[in-house]
Amino acid sequence: MPDFLQLSGKTFLVLGVANRKSVAWSVAKALEEQGATVLYSVRSEARKKSLEAQLAGKRVFVCDVEHEGAAERLAAEVAAVGLTPLHGIVHSVAFANYSEGFQPFHATKRKDFLQATAVSAFSLVELAHAFKPLLARDASVVTIGISSLLVTPDNYGYMGPIKAALESATRFLAKSFSADSEVRFNVVGSGPLKTSASAGIPGYLESYLYAEKMTFRKRALATDEVASVTLFLLSARSSGMNGATLTVDAGLGLNYFDQAIIRLAMRPESKV
Repeated sequence: MPDFLQLSGKTFLVLGVANRKSVAWSVAKALEEQGATVLYSVRSEARKKSLEAQLAGKRVFVCDVEHEGAAERLAAEVAAVGLTPLHGIVHSVAFANYSEGFQPFHATKRKDFLQATAVSAFSLVELAHAFKPLLARDASVVTIGISSLLVTPDNYGYMGPIKAALESATRFLAKSFSADSEVRFNVVGSGPLKTSASAGIPGYLESYLYAEKMTFRKRALATDEVASVTLFLLSARSSGMNGATLTVDAGLGLNYFDQAIIRLAMRPESKV
């Protein structure tokens, strides 16, 4: 069926574009392939300059959500270009300070936890509020979360609880907006990906390779697979979904007792 997702001619704001490896980049490119207009938001002027060649001719805005009032300024700038209403927003923004390397969760510093919460979770609330007047009545807002809030990876540290806050905030936004609109809020719960941001997590490479072995297919999750699910949630084809999380992890969350992994754990001298 041609134009199944019906995204052609619609306008979307994508936040969190960092480079070609980022989820936001894959989502934006996939939207443009479907005939949509994409407005890009990056964290800093330096990031904007680094992407000049890749985003030549595109509408690129700078918004550092860590700073109070940034969402309102971005909304005003987007409104000024006259490309509203927006049919959707993609929130692919997260930050945690791992500059001191791995620390046990109980040693988390207040300033680090609050900074990561402001950037990674509360920014979605601020953006939703700021852009509410600019959204189409049936717009879709999608944020990128993690595939499981029950696991407790040591090296992910305090970002686990913060991603839980993000997911909870998404549900509350869905309820809040329902009072006077049909704007939807959903989460893509992504498994581990090979992105530049993830490279900053202590010990991430080992976790990524382990996660790959845990998938049913023994092949790591690809960024464009996450992007494809995000496009579905942005489209009217997912109109019945609101306040939901779609898990995209190639089955790793269901594969606790994989024989190959068991052999490695119980008899590490054996080869798989």
